[in-house]
Amino acid sequence: MAVVLLAEAVLIAALNWFLGVVVDRQDMSLAGLDPDVMSMSSKIGGVVFGLYFALCALVAALVAVRDRAPAGLGRVLLISAAVVHGLLGAFAWGLVGWTAFLFMVVVLALIVLLLMTYDHAGGPEDAAPGGTPGEGAGPAARAEPGGAPAGAGAPLSRTDEPQDGDDGPQDTVPARFTAPVPTTP
Repeated sequence: MAVVLLAEAVLIAALNWFLGVVVDRQDMSLAGLDPDVMSMSSKIGGVVFGLYFALCALVAALVAVRDRAPAGLGRVLLISAAVVHGLLGAFAWGLVGWTAFLFMVVVLALIVLLLMTYDHAGGPEDAAPGGTPGEGAGPAARAEPGGAPAGAGAPLSRTDEPQDGDDGPQDTVPARFTAPVPTTP
């Protein structure tokens, strides 16, 4: 995925730079616009979009190396890249043809696949429930801060509701949930 986005970054920057050179050498005005301004804006746009896609490629490479879902700005960048590829695909169908549309849809599918393959239901925390903390234990085996250790004789609450003496706000989402079951056979 990162290789595709990096190749696209280079091609977009090179294509816009080439179009800027063509406009500069034509020395023609379009609807009264200055040809130097059109040439410079095409070159600047190519560099900006090239850097944008290169940054998206860097985020995709970091996701692959870290083997974790993108978060924060990286997730926003990949979602915006997916939207851009959807819009470019729609324009490419009408202006360039079905091959450019197919390329944009394939890149869109790769970005969506990258975003969707790392879900929050699985992972190392859910791998081995039970046991002692630090030895492959799941989240149920971790002791609560300030609470009695598991097995100390005092029953622990099974809810995440605030107890007497809790000063901080509590999460409203339960710590564990079950995945929905498909309803269609």
